[in-house]
Amino acid sequence: MSFPIYLTKYSYLHILMKYSDNAITAKKDAIVMYIDMNSYFASCEQQRHPELRGKAVGVVTYDSPNASVIAASIEAKRMGVKTGMRLPDCKLLCPHIIPVTTHPGWYRQIHVEIMAILKSYCDDVIAKSIDEAVMNFTSYRLVYKDFTVVANQIKADIKKKYDYLTCSIGIAPNSFLAKLGTELQKPDGLIQITPENIDGYLATLKLTDLPGIASRNERRLLLTGVRTPLEMRHSSPALLRKVFGGIVGDYWHNRLNFKEVDLYNNTFNHTMSATRTLSRQQTANPQSIEAMLIALCTRLEQRMVKGEVFCKEVSFWIKYRDSTVWETKVKLANPVQDGLELRRYIKEKMQEFETSHNRVLFSNHVQNIGVGIQNFMSDKVLQYSLFDNRIQQDVVRKVMYNIKDKYGKNSVRKGCELIDPTIMKDAVGFGSVRDMTANDGVVRNKYMLEEEEF
Repeated sequence: MSFPIYLTKYSYLHILMKYSDNAITAKKDAIVMYIDMNSYFASCEQQRHPELRGKAVGVVTYDSPNASVIAASIEAKRMGVKTGMRLPDCKLLCPHIIPVTTHPGWYRQIHVEIMAILKSYCDDVIAKSIDEAVMNFTSYRLVYKDFTVVANQIKADIKKKYDYLTCSIGIAPNSFLAKLGTELQKPDGLIQITPENIDGYLATLKLTDLPGIASRNERRLLLTGVRTPLEMRHSSPALLRKVFGGIVGDYWHNRLNFKEVDLYNNTFNHTMSATRTLSRQQTANPQSIEAMLIALCTRLEQRMVKGEVFCKEVSFWIKYRDSTVWETKVKLANPVQDGLELRRYIKEKMQEFETSHNRVLFSNHVQNIGVGIQNFMSDKVLQYSLFDNRIQQDVVRKVMYNIKDKYGKNSVRKGCELIDPTIMKDAVGFGSVRDMTANDGVVRNKYMLEEEEF
């Protein structure tokens, strides 16, 4: 079954809709569809390895008896396994769980192909993460008669391409309620929330069933007498502003009353980060921790090159096994794209602290480390001083990544990356897919689709 598409990406109507949908007025006739792939990483492994289908699978980054499960299959979830659990704890709940190491290139390749399927139905598709996307069908109301039919056809197209993958789809007048629809029926669900049925759905939910409402917000709502999502929807904006503090309360009132505040938020990265958890074996050697820091900075360099941006702020944090945290932030005088330059600024802050506190930060007590960058500017408007010697370095860096694109990501490496080339096993950044493809769907970061080779 095929559907006609009459509007192009660059039509005036599409552009007008894109910049007006995040509005303060309710648009109850808007049509937004949210697609959430079910147990995505684990299902991708079961797609790739048929012998794993129907079995409890836990996806891990490293092959270690104490590894953390970053994703569980539907079968494992039914036994109580949750993301973030260590394998020994998982086996107490699910003795037959099968640990499988990640294949991020495979997951990203499937993501690209699923996005292509979605864009065959609608030009206005936004990847929210590697396993979630939102589609704005508002300008297609005269093109499609029944959007539940469209949703079922999308499911069928995905299943035709990958027979073991399923998704839950929510349809609603705004993206938040559409996402909520995906949470109401899993796996392989399809829920349409309308002005006529919304109160019925909300009446069956707890406050923490709403995406974005955790236990802390639940306590604040309960203290003001708001006990259910239904009561929250019918609370006044003034009361919700009191609960959440200022404009955030207005956002929650808008979300539950068909106003759009989330659709185009975070379409472009305002921040990038790279984090990794380290094993006890890795933290036993300070050089391995140092290699991880280099790898994280290099990963962010790669994302900036592909995003054609430089950053003006870098942050770094270390979490220890006793749950204490050391963190620092550096505002850069000049925009930076080079990974080793990011590392240099971080190391300077570390050395200042270690000297003044007589304490070594990289020890065997480290649990994970992370680097974040923000305050971006386009490389198109970057200005160099008259005597700046970074111009050639920036050109060479871009050439190096072009070579990687053409011949593979391991075809050329910096010397610093060879300290421990296996330290940075690829893992999936949930938000990184936003800078993997351009708006027209063309993959601009091709070696994110490659498997690791060491």
